[in-house]
Amino acid sequence: MEGIDRTTLWTVIILLGLGSFGLRFVFTGLIGDRVMPEWLLRHLRYTAVAVLPGLVAPLVIWPTGTGGDFDLPRLVAALVTLGVGYVTKNVLAAIGSGAASLYTLLYLLG
Repeated sequence: MEGIDRTTLWTVIILLGLGSFGLRFVFTGLIGDRVMPEWLLRHLRYTAVAVLPGLVAPLVIWPTGTGGDFDLPRLVAALVTLGVGYVTKNVLAAIGSGAASLYTLLYLLG
């Protein structure tokens, strides 16, 4: 199997780096010192809530630890974490209970 051409690889890396820098510069360099409208600040508060499920969901549905196969302990741990977080509104309690349920089920189910 032949690898990717070095020129293509470095072109992609440089373009992605410039694109990432450009997106960040728009917010910090161009409008970073201006007062933002209240409606925009209200929407920015939900950024983490929107991004985190997008990062976690693939790891629950297609976990790399199992080669992409469905894994009951990871699904249960995600549901426990979600439930504890919703009920207690405590991030540390949610993370701790999710981790405890994951490792307990991994131990029990092998």
